[in-house]
Amino acid sequence: MSPDLFAPQDKDLRTDAPHPVLVTSPVSKAYDYLPPDGETLEPGDYVLVPLGPREVIGTVWDEDPDAPKVPAKKLKTVLHKFADIPPMPQVHRAFISWVAQYNMADLGSVLKMALPVPQALDPQKPMVAYILSNVSGQINPKHQKVIDLMQDGLARRLSEITAPTGVTAGVVKTMVKNGHLQSIDLFAQAPCRTLTLDNSHKLTKAQTDAAARLTSSVTSETYEAFLLDGVTGSGKTEVYFEAIAQAVKDGKQAVILLPEIALSNSFIGRFKERFGVAPALWHSSLTPAQRRVTWRGIVSGDTKVVVGARSALFLPYRSLGLIVIDEEHDPAFKQEEGVLYNARDMAVVRAHLGKIPAVLVSATPSLETMQNAWAGRYTLLHLPDRFGAAGHANIRIVDLREDKPERQRFLSPVIRNAITETIAKGEQSLLFLNRRGYAPLTLCRTCGHRLECPRCTAWLVEHKATGKIQCHHCGYSVKTPDDCPSCHDHNSLAVCGPGVERIAEEIKEYFPEARTLILASDVTDTHEKLKQAIEAIHNQEVDIIIGTQIIAKGHHFPKLTMVGVVDADLGLSGGDLRASERTFQLLHQVAGRAGRAELKGEVYLQTYDPNHRVIQMIAHDHRDNFLRTEALERKRAKMPPFSRLAGIILSGPNESLVKTVAQDIGRAAPQGQGVRVLGPAPAQMYRIRGNYRHRLLVQADKSVNIQKMISEWLEGIKIPSKVRLAVDIDPQSFL
Repeated sequence: MSPDLFAPQDKDLRTDAPHPVLVTSPVSKAYDYLPPDGETLEPGDYVLVPLGPREVIGTVWDEDPDAPKVPAKKLKTVLHKFADIPPMPQVHRAFISWVAQYNMADLGSVLKMALPVPQALDPQKPMVAYILSNVSGQINPKHQKVIDLMQDGLARRLSEITAPTGVTAGVVKTMVKNGHLQSIDLFAQAPCRTLTLDNSHKLTKAQTDAAARLTSSVTSETYEAFLLDGVTGSGKTEVYFEAIAQAVKDGKQAVILLPEIALSNSFIGRFKERFGVAPALWHSSLTPAQRRVTWRGIVSGDTKVVVGARSALFLPYRSLGLIVIDEEHDPAFKQEEGVLYNARDMAVVRAHLGKIPAVLVSATPSLETMQNAWAGRYTLLHLPDRFGAAGHANIRIVDLREDKPERQRFLSPVIRNAITETIAKGEQSLLFLNRRGYAPLTLCRTCGHRLECPRCTAWLVEHKATGKIQCHHCGYSVKTPDDCPSCHDHNSLAVCGPGVERIAEEIKEYFPEARTLILASDVTDTHEKLKQAIEAIHNQEVDIIIGTQIIAKGHHFPKLTMVGVVDADLGLSGGDLRASERTFQLLHQVAGRAGRAELKGEVYLQTYDPNHRVIQMIAHDHRDNFLRTEALERKRAKMPPFSRLAGIILSGPNESLVKTVAQDIGRAAPQGQGVRVLGPAPAQMYRIRGNYRHRLLVQADKSVNIQKMISEWLEGIKIPSKVRLAVDIDPQSFL
């Protein structure tokens, strides 16, 4: 056989050929590098390369035939190839490119979301662990405790020995010296490696039919988007658990996206009950060590199921076979900083590129998703009834103009009586108000001065528990003053409106013996605190819960039978495109917490506008009528989902410079067919973290390539370095 047959025939196989490498920096393209001496590079390989004076992580990217060729003598060389990490799959590289193009984001910034833990590329460092060895001779009582623990043959770290036995580290080291224990290297195992996949779970006829449709799609390995639509408590989770089981049986991975990590606490318990093991978690509260182990498990394919926030979508799965987007309507799926994207929509794209099913799950689907189902682009799977003996809660409108609360109080006699009856029955009540803190506004009774954030266009919210007033946009806080900062009058400051802390104070006055709990993100501000709060409710250690939106969805409390919405009108005012839709969704989800087991649920909506369309349709459970009416109004106004929107946001510390640049962009705005540009105008949140903000809004027909149009429009405009320009495709917020 001729040795020439083994000579490099293809450019990609030559060890000296340049390769494009995309780095995890805000760059718009890949740069060519030479491979390390004697090594070959393939697309998807993870590498370390020089970039200016720095060394950065990157991925060998796909060739761009239109890219200019740089002479090899001008190219730098890859410093290191991470050979023990499987390359990033081609489908994921295609996904990263698509996300960057669609959202008009830097390609390297999107790649960084797939490589959020650079340390994970380094070889794993072993941990020291101990196993039982030669036990002989006289054994003292402390050593015997350790021997009894280690009899099962499992390797344990030092803390896993000392904690249950109460011995010191010195005792363990002495046992090693005496030969009773042997130290070994232990490598952390990837989470969620082996699941119990039995089929003994009881499902209703509707659940069985929906699950069969999903599992069939998983097995077929073809793209299909589903809307799993069902009333709260109908068992949607159990249905998509069947699809997850099928994906794992087929050797695939699955990812479940949740809008808020707060939902994962109750979810983990349900997952462990079904599959015998906890899912791998991915969210910002994980330690660096946990993120390293989980990332490597995902990349290797050892980790089978991931539950995470929106960023979990961008992890480079070895063999992804199913994507679930739970509570798909939730606005938290929209990333509002850095790379601006909607994880719900990007998940559907990832499924399409990977030829796998995507399951969008909600009791209150977004209008965009519902329109896709009506148009036949998504397959609709409907669960009409609550699971088991649970029935629908009774919903009652409380007209605050007639059932008035006492002066400087916020709970009507109707709500107070309902709580009294609920406590007497040994059941639990929930009071819902989507406002953290004690009061949203503090002002001076003497001069009218309002306490505002010095860095944002926002009022400072009083938090009585901490004795501070705080900005919920930038985090600025200061001790609540005794005197007015403007007129210096003493004890003249008065609070206006309620937050959950003020409602809790009122509850203590009316029900001093009741066990109360505030459930809000600033009170239960760690994963552990939230877990303890949820467990306390489940264990019936709480009579009355006062909560914000983190209690509104995903939780199942069998003894919770009464829900009172303190201010059902909150969110209905203002010019937000989706204000009515979001209020409907939130109230519907909150109402769904009542009576989820055998006990009957009662819901009370306090309102000053009982005839408002949203209030009436919530009370009469007319969800589909609401969605069709909302769709008709949006269509008349040529708003999404019947058109395209994009926001252009200018921000910077120099107020006049930001305004000037915004005006320059506005003057150059395109005036084509099917395109309308509104603005520039000061943003509703004019100042955030010391930066002034102006916005433009682009409205275009669906046939218009809005990204191309905006790119050509902005191409000739010079943006000063002190002004930041961000393009928000499909904006959810208009602040």
